[in-house]
Amino acid sequence: MAAAINSILLKIKPKIKIKICNPLSDCARSSSRRNASPSILQLFFSTTTLTYADADSDCSNETNATADANPNFIHPSADVHPNAITGHGVSIGPYCTIGSSVKLGNGCRLYPGSHVFGNTEIGDHCLLMPGAVVGDHLPGRTVLGRSNVIGHHAVIGVKCQDLKYKPGDECFLLIGDNNEIREHASIHRSSKSSDKTVIGDNNLIMGSCHIAHDCKIGNNNIFANSTLLAGHVVVEDYTHTAGAIVVHQFCHIGSFSFVGGGSVVSQDVPKYTMVAGERAELRGLNLEGLRRHEFTATEVGINRTFPKYLLLM
Repeated sequence: MAAAINSILLKIKPKIKIKICNPLSDCARSSSRRNASPSILQLFFSTTTLTYADADSDCSNETNATADANPNFIHPSADVHPNAITGHGVSIGPYCTIGSSVKLGNGCRLYPGSHVFGNTEIGDHCLLMPGAVVGDHLPGRTVLGRSNVIGHHAVIGVKCQDLKYKPGDECFLLIGDNNEIREHASIHRSSKSSDKTVIGDNNLIMGSCHIAHDCKIGNNNIFANSTLLAGHVVVEDYTHTAGAIVVHQFCHIGSFSFVGGGSVVSQDVPKYTMVAGERAELRGLNLEGLRRHEFTATEVGINRTFPKYLLLM
């Protein structure tokens, strides 16, 4: 028998077709059904199906049509607690986990291997990429607004890394709308029931960033890769950090400021300014940031005198 198979393998070249489609579409489900019990020849000469593609793949129209025909799709391998609340048009892919106190808004899409735990509420049209974890089995709550993207293996709303946290205390994380939180980012809940970790709207939080307990993040900020914010940091609106920066506890970063790459921020950063350095120092106005946000020449001219007073302090 083995000799016969070897002779077949020598004469026939394997033909492998790669078909990329959304894991929640009919094409993926039909492929998995067809290949449920492969024969010995199918093991050698089978059609390889990649069960993951991004949201803009060619199968997205088919997925949308399926969602219209069938409001919800839950893959048979997903573990969804019967007490969980799901909206209309929700798609839950293979090997996902949905806890008993979870609420999913309309149109949410969970890619394979993403998980939602604890008392967690996710707003409409949110997207969880493979490996994302949202929420934790802790007292308190994690709330996400609408149209947020949680990247691959990002961890959102878990217990803080602060020794003043006491088991059993309520802790909270509130995230607004239209935030993109990229791969391997981590955002922690508050350290005590009297405080909250808060993130506003329209923020881009790039890969491997960390936002610790009790931080307050405003709107329209850009955190480049490996931006690390310690506990109780306040970031206003329209700030921009370059990569690999560290911000000390309780620091305050003002609106329209820029922090250069590799900086260690151990003091407050004033509005409209640019800081950089191993121990970040004031370098002047964030002229490029002000230009991009359409500050007038008059407004920039008035602010030019602002850093001079800071240098004398």
